[in-house]
Amino acid sequence: MNPRCTLVLALWLCTLLTAFADDAVRPFHVAVEEKALADLRQRIAATRWPDKETVDDASQGAQLAQLQALVRYWGTDYDWRKAEAQLNALPQFVTTIDGVDIHFIWVRSPSPNALPMIMTHGWPGSVFEFIKVIGPLSDPVAHGGNAGDAFDLVIPSIPGYGFSGKPGGTGWDPDRVAQVWAQLMQRLGYPRYVAQGGDWGGPITGAMARQAPPGLRGIHLNLPATIPPETGAALAVAGPAPAEFSAQERATYEAVAALIKQGNLAYSAMMAARPQAIGYGVADSPVALAAFLLVHPGFSRWRYGADPQQSPTRDQVLDDITLYWLTNSGASSARLYWENKGRSPLSASAQKTAEISLPVAITVFPDDVYCPPESWARRAYKNLIYFRQAEKGGHFAAWEQPQLFTEEVRTAFRSLR
Repeated sequence: MNPRCTLVLALWLCTLLTAFADDAVRPFHVAVEEKALADLRQRIAATRWPDKETVDDASQGAQLAQLQALVRYWGTDYDWRKAEAQLNALPQFVTTIDGVDIHFIWVRSPSPNALPMIMTHGWPGSVFEFIKVIGPLSDPVAHGGNAGDAFDLVIPSIPGYGFSGKPGGTGWDPDRVAQVWAQLMQRLGYPRYVAQGGDWGGPITGAMARQAPPGLRGIHLNLPATIPPETGAALAVAGPAPAEFSAQERATYEAVAALIKQGNLAYSAMMAARPQAIGYGVADSPVALAAFLLVHPGFSRWRYGADPQQSPTRDQVLDDITLYWLTNSGASSARLYWENKGRSPLSASAQKTAEISLPVAITVFPDDVYCPPESWARRAYKNLIYFRQAEKGGHFAAWEQPQLFTEEVRTAFRSLR
């Protein structure tokens, strides 16, 4: 064979093999080195603490005594290997999309008619948020349910979070992640599926519905973008609630206004402005990382493990924080706020909900950061097929109320099977 032809053929084969390698779905196993855990414990023991807060509540951030008790347990009695075993008991994979490795849990139901669903976590959450609902959603019969409610589950880690890769360039906003999720579901061979999300999972899942990739049948949100434009304008200038509001709308407005006034959303402004500056501290100090993650208003009712009946438990929250530490994802996860360019995840206009024509289902949990009324939801989503205000639960709904969350997701998607 002509040497030139041989070279051309070799280059073609190399390109072909590279393409196949990029499309490969590779098994993944968590195996954190013991020296990384020893380093974590050593850093915890060497913590230099600030002085005590000057108030009797958490308005200045994590309270010293509570955080010290949690960190003391973290550095002595907490066992990451149990969390690692939980993950490794599930089918985990990695595949490369748009140049970034995407880690995901992929649990296929024993039911042949299961509905595929991709579920997206938020910040400061992770795939650990969904651990308790994987069994009931994928195998309802084994958990007292009906086979007709079964789901195949795809639970990815957002790029820059957990065991997914960290993007090396800019442009990784919720819209781009949504496009990657559609490619992931296509790569896994699903011609039809649904999507679910809360926190950042809300804008990402909403973007999927707006983009309407082939196969997506509908979405379920537990933190929807419903704030109307004139409401957002009034909130921006700390004005009064519009006079025409109903009692429920007024209550929601006042709750969001108080959230802003009290600085409970300041963490998001910090990450949106200077994610790298935050990264230096949380990459170096596990206590700084824990204190920063726990500032999220979703943890406002969490008692640092003092209540053994509370969900999530102390160990479960530490599983999540330790995942951020071990993957050094403090800065990379914060960049999603920067990439979002200040677009409010709660604003209907910022999230372009008017462009969504696919079916939308919503569950509002009463202890979430805000509880939109049905009137706002129907105005924001023209094809709202389900809306319910749950009787309990908060921001981390699947983590806090797994049974109720499972029932809501089953009911929400029943008409789309």
